[in-house]
Amino acid sequence: MTAPHDVPVLRLEDVEVTYRRPDGAAVRAVRGASLAVNAGEIVGLVGESGCGKSSLGRAAVGLEKLTAGSVTFKGQPVPGLGRRPRPAGLRPLQLLFQDPYSSLNPRRKVGHQLADGLRASGEAASRARIVQLLALVAMPPSAADHYPHEFSGGQRQRLAIGRALAARPSMLVADEPVSALDASAQAAIVTLLGDLRDETGIGILFISHDLGVVRQIAQEIAVMYLGKIVESGHVDAVWSGPRHPYTKALIAAAPVADGPGRLPLGLAGQVPDPSSPPPGCSFHPRCPMAQAECSAVDPPPLAVGGGQVARCLFALRRPLEP
Repeated sequence: MTAPHDVPVLRLEDVEVTYRRPDGAAVRAVRGASLAVNAGEIVGLVGESGCGKSSLGRAAVGLEKLTAGSVTFKGQPVPGLGRRPRPAGLRPLQLLFQDPYSSLNPRRKVGHQLADGLRASGEAASRARIVQLLALVAMPPSAADHYPHEFSGGQRQRLAIGRALAARPSMLVADEPVSALDASAQAAIVTLLGDLRDETGIGILFISHDLGVVRQIAQEIAVMYLGKIVESGHVDAVWSGPRHPYTKALIAAAPVADGPGRLPLGLAGQVPDPSSPPPGCSFHPRCPMAQAECSAVDPPPLAVGGGQVARCLFALRRPLEP
């Protein structure tokens, strides 16, 4: 396995993303999130639907305008995408979309779409290079001559990965890349991304709501709730010793193959409206451990040892039972 080089390829600092509703209300989808992805490293970003993780991923590649904070790729600021071509230095920063059914053009053959990616990165779109890209994602050369609708969902996601690889990326932001796939296709894509990391040293920000998948593929994990990263650290340390009650609840809600034979209980309540977040700790209305001060104090990130960080007033107590 290729070891991470401890070089921050992608760095997000205090990122904020705000949307405006038709009624004029401000929706703070991301509220001061920071993370870094090193070369040869897979970082998992997890959380419930509506927590802001996809907005953060899109901001990482310039698809969402920052309200505050900064995003850099190899030390170079990542501007918002516009009509002008992306600067050559930012082309190795690529996004893998969630839905392989809509991310590929149904009217064009696969080979032509891979050729588009090659030409956009300044490379000649030869048949040999297209076949090489298909081989990287375990697809036969004949796939180049077919349309996307002729493939399964898992195969389409492989083809989407191949198109992203046409730019010879050193960083891939994968936004829920397996959520639309069945279990066998999910396992195949997760294995493929892990193999690509091992073979090429690519860094990957892997966004998912599934902690089980993230535990399988990632080395580091960042847990997001209502626009903030509430816990981060090495995936094994966070899984075995969560320091934030939200992380504990997510782990407890994950099905276990050899468990007691019943589905786990889900987390009570709903994610609050991001246009009107609760005062103090955002999680306190749903937290079984909440104390009076939790509704008044917004906890800062607290280092709890071993690189693990949690935004909880009680994070320095012993690890919670997962």
